[in-house]
Amino acid sequence: MAKVLVTVDNLFDEREFIYPYYRLIEAGHEVVVAARERGTYRSKSGLQLEAEVAFRDIKSDEIDGLYIPGGYAPDGVRRDESILQLIRELMRRGAPVAAVCHGPWVLISAGVLKGRRATSFFSIRAEVEAAGAVWTGNKVERDGNLVTGTDPTALPQLLPAFLSLLEEGG
Repeated sequence: MAKVLVTVDNLFDEREFIYPYYRLIEAGHEVVVAARERGTYRSKSGLQLEAEVAFRDIKSDEIDGLYIPGGYAPDGVRRDESILQLIRELMRRGAPVAAVCHGPWVLISAGVLKGRRATSFFSIRAEVEAAGAVWTGNKVERDGNLVTGTDPTALPQLLPAFLSLLEEGG
């Protein structure tokens, strides 16, 4: 099965983290929680969880897929050049990448949305479009190896699409 990196930072949306985290495990994938630094991070509602590894310690050839939950955490995640480089490498090789809600902020900072179809939380539509993507506004959008979603209500559609990509191997 695949090794999937899940990003985290303070003020992550716990719904967008917990549901995918356990669905990935249930499907038999190895899930690695990563952040700018190893340690404890707090969700918007105060839930705490541990990041097992720092972004700088991850090699792209060790990861089969990436999932970026939303909330306000993506604003912290995108400040780390290591994760941005990892995303560029994953996208270049066609590995499965998923982002929900404000998660596309990280993809914008990595510079990987140009010419892609994507969706997001409505409030970052302008940023997604400015990054060169076609913002569809659909609840879930799949464009090749990339799956994006609007908010927690998109997860029941987003996760099957992401899991399918992982099963296909990218």
